[in-house]
Amino acid sequence: MRGALRWLARDKGIPEHGAPLTPAWGRLRTRIKDQFVRWRLSSFMRFCSANGIAPAEVDEIVVDRFKAYRAQCNTAADDRSGRRLARAWNANVGKVRDWPARRLIEPAVKTLTEVPWAAFPEGFRRNVDQYLQGLTRVRKGRNGRRIRPLKASTIRQRRMELAAAARMAVRSGVAIGDLNSLSALLAPDVAEKVLDAYWAKNGETPKAFTIDLACRFVAIVRETKCIDEAACERLDQMRRNLEDKRRGGITDKNTALIRQVLTLGVWSRVVNLPPHLMSTARSQLSAPLKAAVTAQLAVAIAILTVAPVRSANLTAIKLGLNLIKPGGPASNYWLVFPDYVKNRVRLEYSLEPYLTRMIDEYVHDFRPVLLKGRSEDWLFPGQNGGAKSSILLSGQIKQRIYQTTGLRMTVHQFRHAAGAIILKHRPGEYELVRQLLGHRNVQTTINAYIGLENIHASEIFSKIVMTHMDDDLDAAE
Repeated sequence: MRGALRWLARDKGIPEHGAPLTPAWGRLRTRIKDQFVRWRLSSFMRFCSANGIAPAEVDEIVVDRFKAYRAQCNTAADDRSGRRLARAWNANVGKVRDWPARRLIEPAVKTLTEVPWAAFPEGFRRNVDQYLQGLTRVRKGRNGRRIRPLKASTIRQRRMELAAAARMAVRSGVAIGDLNSLSALLAPDVAEKVLDAYWAKNGETPKAFTIDLACRFVAIVRETKCIDEAACERLDQMRRNLEDKRRGGITDKNTALIRQVLTLGVWSRVVNLPPHLMSTARSQLSAPLKAAVTAQLAVAIAILTVAPVRSANLTAIKLGLNLIKPGGPASNYWLVFPDYVKNRVRLEYSLEPYLTRMIDEYVHDFRPVLLKGRSEDWLFPGQNGGAKSSILLSGQIKQRIYQTTGLRMTVHQFRHAAGAIILKHRPGEYELVRQLLGHRNVQTTINAYIGLENIHASEIFSKIVMTHMDDDLDAAE
């Protein structure tokens, strides 16, 4: 909501904390007893106030205008958010004095009839199990090189992809009884229906999932040899056609984030957030658990600003194993990953004294509350033992950053921010970014940051232009 209000402030020239409510909207807001409903409608009320829309004038057209404005400021504006807004509005009809009688139409909930996995022919399910079982063993690739076994989580993802592809085939008109083997799903005529259906769902341009699925199909048939060479070539041609549509570089969503991060003062708010959170944690000692979680988020965010690791690595940090003091108790921490989770690349980060002090304070004063008497080495312990859930920690970090700075930023986007900041100050030094992020080869890094050159080039050229402007003004004087 804060990001949306800032966008509205720039557009309307109003204070950054948000548009002031008109008297009519202010009266309605104070009469809403449900705090959650009041919060849900607050941004909408300020939007209406800023645009001179009275409560009685609210209808679906106004809601569509509100959703369009939220979309422009990178805030959720899909059917789900529209449904929540309509429900919050309708909850007050007939209950809040002077509330308009008009009820808003809730966007329909999309329903999908999914085919249960057990409904597919036994032969198909058996083939899928056999293929996935093969991924748990060391095997040779087409070039003769040994391929490591896949992690259990990756194999589960592959199973979900194949199940989804089979269901898409059925929705595309393929009789479920005809999918009696893995080769039946990967036959070119069926695979083409599946890929076309996903493409149609994506819109004009196929998304990465659709392109990657085509690549996955080709990899499976080459490894299992479940279809003949001619059919394999047809399938590979589909992959090449889709691959030509792959968009390189940074996504629009990440590009929008990078623009914000590179805007003067924005990244400083993120970097200065951890000390602020630690100060808040110290003031919450009367609520030990709340204080401990606040301190935990302070440390996690501080680590990400200097060591932008993936969320799985962040939650897996162990004291004495990944977080060590090589020079003894009085020295600074080092964050080390001997076998980086995704790429098996060794990563090491030397942490600054301020971060060492912050971690020590968290470990000694706050972390014991989270451990609840357990003896564990996790830097971020979970509520019921073991490491804290990656999804939970990531969600809390994202929420706290947004609440405090107005910046919508995920844990993974710290990596994009780091790469952009380095390339801003050290243009073209992709190898430096590769080493920081732990990519296996520099081409991966280059491919990921295609498009930033335009941003940096425009900044450099603007500075050159400003230099000439200064010279001309001096000469005129």
